[in-house]
Amino acid sequence: MIAPSTVRAIDIHVHAEEPCGCHADDGYDALQAEMARYFHAPWTHPPTLHETAAAYREKNIAAVVFPVDAERETGYRRYPNEEVAQAASDHADILIPFGSIDPARGKAGARAARRLVEDFGIRGFKFHPTMQGFFPNDRAAYPLYEAIEAAGVPALFHTGQTGVGAGMRGGNGMRLKYSNPMFLDDVAVDFPDLQIIAAHPSFPWQEEALAMAVHKPNVWIDLSGWRPKYFPPILIHYANTLLQDRVLFGSDWPMIPPEGWLAEFDALPIRDAVRPKILKDNAARLLGLKETP
Repeated sequence: MIAPSTVRAIDIHVHAEEPCGCHADDGYDALQAEMARYFHAPWTHPPTLHETAAAYREKNIAAVVFPVDAERETGYRRYPNEEVAQAASDHADILIPFGSIDPARGKAGARAARRLVEDFGIRGFKFHPTMQGFFPNDRAAYPLYEAIEAAGVPALFHTGQTGVGAGMRGGNGMRLKYSNPMFLDDVAVDFPDLQIIAAHPSFPWQEEALAMAVHKPNVWIDLSGWRPKYFPPILIHYANTLLQDRVLFGSDWPMIPPEGWLAEFDALPIRDAVRPKILKDNAARLLGLKETP
């Protein structure tokens, strides 16, 4: 387990879309190329997890890495959670593995979640309602949430607009309605011990996300997916005050590199006492990371 004092920051939002980097093209490469164009990313093919680990180790930043199980909705190959967990275990000094399970798997998905936590060291789960084509408060997802809550690990949900399919014909079939953060309010009520991370500035529903996080003590917000220079003032205000203990640094690698994000974050009017909470302390507490004796 990573000791917080050994790293300078914890990036809670790092994509592991290419565990092995050798998949057969099923249209996913074209999607990734369009996303790279949208985000002005400097690569033409997503890095492997081993390349991601090397990049984060060089920067001395711990990274929470995850795939997205959207195969049913998109047709793009699902990367096995076990493969991600194995790659993360090869780089346990810097990578923290989350899994991803399609909520449509129901009780089978719940069993898989328990096994991934118990047998593979998965430390949380990632959901992308727009890519996975579901409303987070759909009761069909509740068996999976029950398993995650019982395991004591967090659930991270994409919220707001997405770069996935942005600018592509018909948005590449991505429906933004699923990622309104207010659908998480039901989940926060029905699973009060489940720690829920609402990812990204939730454009165009930023105020809804902030209101929910203030109201529900089990809701956190990560700051990934946007360059800090574009953060709305209301988000900066709440991060500095009422939500200072539940806001998390996230980049959205490989679309946004952490160094560029951190450089812009340095320029924001974040109070000195709050800055280390956002960059590392809050994530360490959420993930249960402790110093080694």
